Amino acid sequence: MCGIVGYVGNKQVVPLIIDGLRKLEYRGYDSAGVAVVDDEHNLSLRRAEGKLRNLEEAIRLNPLDGNYGIGHTRWATHGRPTEENAHPHRDQSGKVVVVHNGIIENYLPLKERLQAIGHEFHTETDTEVVAHLIGHYIDTESLSLELAVRKTVAELRGIFALRKTSRTRSSPFAKGRRSLSVWVTASSLLRRIFRRFWLIRGTCFSLAIAKWRS
Repeated sequence: MCGIVGYVGNKQVVPLIIDGLRKLEYRGYDSAGVAVVDDEHNLSLRRAEGKLRNLEEAIRLNPLDGNYGIGHTRWATHGRPTEENAHPHRDQSGKVVVVHNGIIENYLPLKERLQAIGHEFHTETDTEVVAHLIGHYIDTESLSLELAVRKTVAELRGIFALRKTSRTRSSPFAKGRRSLSVWVTASSLLRRIFRRFWLIRGTCFSLAIAKWRS
């Protein structure tokens, strides 16, 4: 089972995320990665195949830090256990980052649709499709991150929970309120599913999403 850790605050984000991922090692994993945004709104991303110590070595050789970020330990489903397939994954523009736990059953038709309009994919994962779809709605329909996430979620097959952070100057508490509205969306879907006694097919997944300005 994949592990997901996120942090927004005033402490050094990378040590906190790494420590959180270390506490999730018992789940099992084959690769790991982090994505961090700093004071200058720059994104830094590090990924590594294998154990968490390989990611720590990649960070030691090429340090990064920031105010908030997301981390992930992956247990491969779609795609081989390689650095390329390790999370986080980015959208076409590089402004949306996603980490994900579980399986997206309908990722292939979504991927083919996006490829038909020019999106280039760089991994074998189903997760990359989510990042691209969110980015697509932001770029083509000028939607906010939250609305783009909602529209993307409506197209994904499965049961899910979301966590996203938006690159703004507002406080972490404001970020939390925006995130809460997405959680409510997920909860509403679950209520509809259970009311109608739909068949749950083990497609639960989680997303953590970060967006920043160019």
